[in-house]
Amino acid sequence: MKDARKARSAAVVINAGSRRGAAAHELAVDATRRAGVPISAVHRVLSGAELSQTLDGVIADGHDLLVVGGGDGTVAYAAGRVAGTSIVLGVLPLGTANDFARTLEIPNDLAAACAAIADGKVVDIDLGRANGQPFLNVASVGLSVGVTEALSPRLKRYVGPLAYSIATVMAYARHKPFRARLEFPEGDHEPLELEGLLQVAVGNGRHYGGGNTVSPTAGIDDHTLDIYAILAGPLREHVSIARLLKDGSFIKHDRVYHLTSRQVRLVTEPTLPVNLDGEIAAITPTDFTVQRNAIHVVVPQSSNAAVFDGPGPTG
Repeated sequence: MKDARKARSAAVVINAGSRRGAAAHELAVDATRRAGVPISAVHRVLSGAELSQTLDGVIADGHDLLVVGGGDGTVAYAAGRVAGTSIVLGVLPLGTANDFARTLEIPNDLAAACAAIADGKVVDIDLGRANGQPFLNVASVGLSVGVTEALSPRLKRYVGPLAYSIATVMAYARHKPFRARLEFPEGDHEPLELEGLLQVAVGNGRHYGGGNTVSPTAGIDDHTLDIYAILAGPLREHVSIARLLKDGSFIKHDRVYHLTSRQVRLVTEPTLPVNLDGEIAAITPTDFTVQRNAIHVVVPQSSNAAVFDGPGPTG
């Protein structure tokens, strides 16, 4: 399917618990229908368990287009469920950060995002896996987990993207440095032992954390993972790194290690939780892989983030 209007049937699943989900539910459905998308089922969910059951039903019903409205965690979960199938994913960015939509150049404006689904093109993109769990943008341990824990729904709802800055300050004050070992099963790098760490991250996409960039060359269609580790240090050093996060040039900072690979195993001391696109969903040790061209997704005609070039081997 190259045109969403030619779908046999489309299902819309809206996470009403996302920052804009509750208010946008009817508008999203009406705008998508007016744009010519043949919607035959609409579902409104409020919890992860409800999302899982709903997606089971949507897939069983044989819809060939799944339009998901919610934040990055919701979209990543849905992407993991349709990975490797012929179902095409449409995205309505209704969360706080919406970094997946930003990566694919999908408009943040709801009406424009609906129009992009109807008028867009289908590409295929990579999916990251952490111990088998899916992620689209970035998986990480360390400071980012503290940020996620500090990001209450109330904070995100009332201050929007600024919530990330507030939560980062809170998490930094509580952070305890840790040790990590990076192992590369394909032998493309020697194992790397690091201590006194602030954060280790593995990027599949390009953007994370409300508009930060994984690296200047990162992409969601490049079939590789970007791995970076930041050493803990004086506050002034972290401020200098933070200033470089938006364009990804922080990877050149002398307190940052950066590599690329198709597979990496992360072992930490102590054992740490892993943040997958804003959801704490795994623990270390963690095996990271990239599933090449795993998901078909509708993007605007003007988007240059990915192309359609067919399935490839998993990593």
